[in-house]
Amino acid sequence: MPIITSTYKPPFYSKNGHLATIYSGIMRRVKGVQQERERITLSDGDFIDLDWSFSKKKSEKLIVVLHGLEGDAQRHYMLGVAKLFNEEEGDAVCINFRGCSGEDNIKYRSYHSGVVEDLDEVIQFVLKHKNYTEIYLNGFSLGGNVLLKYLGTHNDLPASIKGAVAISVPVFLKGSMLQLHTVKNSLYNRRFKKHLIEKLKRKQLHFPEDVSQDMINSVKTLKDFDDVYTSKAHGFQDAYDYYEKSSSRQFLPSISIPTLLINALNDSFLSPECYPVKEAKNNPNLFLEMPKYGGHVGFYDKNNLYYSEKRTLEFIQSI
Repeated sequence: MPIITSTYKPPFYSKNGHLATIYSGIMRRVKGVQQERERITLSDGDFIDLDWSFSKKKSEKLIVVLHGLEGDAQRHYMLGVAKLFNEEEGDAVCINFRGCSGEDNIKYRSYHSGVVEDLDEVIQFVLKHKNYTEIYLNGFSLGGNVLLKYLGTHNDLPASIKGAVAISVPVFLKGSMLQLHTVKNSLYNRRFKKHLIEKLKRKQLHFPEDVSQDMINSVKTLKDFDDVYTSKAHGFQDAYDYYEKSSSRQFLPSISIPTLLINALNDSFLSPECYPVKEAKNNPNLFLEMPKYGGHVGFYDKNNLYYSEKRTLEFIQSI
């Protein structure tokens, strides 16, 4: 499809990508979403917690929302889209990836940018136990990569999955990793690394035979973490093998349902390869919107309703 011309025009004070990213990630508050938690057991014996919120009227529409790196279902970008969907369309289920719901998961493994099997198990659970005729997927950052890889690797999608929207997605993981290690992103880099090391220390308590103190001490960068933990815990050779096999860009040509990807041009997390213009032009199901502003998941707009949330609803309604 032709590249979509974005209409996003933020106020001047949120045109700076870093300010938009930081405000949206730390200061934004979304109130009024009542969530109910449901735990499902995965096929390997681990668990995932799902946080549901519902429309006032009984609905057969559902949006499945996936968070980013070290996020959870209570992040305000998750609550924002859930609230809008509850008000306008139907029910929402926000997925907490393994180990992200406030309780450590059981297995040594956890989650990563390409772990589509867990998303598939959630969808199969919904299809078996719930009554929705229309299901839409919405992923942010890492969760967006999971979503896009899932769509591009499943040729037998359930008929009830009608469309998807992915926001601020590092579709080329190696390039995004290199961006995160630049000086301009040092604040985010340190924050992510701190949280990941804290989780690795908790893994050490439960799996001392797998996590040594030397292993923890060796993590100086995000790539180091992916070398010593993410890759080894999930069956990859090393960090670069993980990035190569998990990047969703290679799977975009196979997406078979209407899918909108919104990546801001001033998103400091994204490398040039994260703007898949060629893939969008060659796939009638892939719509690419590249606003000039927005930072990383920072599409600030009036009345605490973000541009990305309005576009998600508009896109779903257009399908």
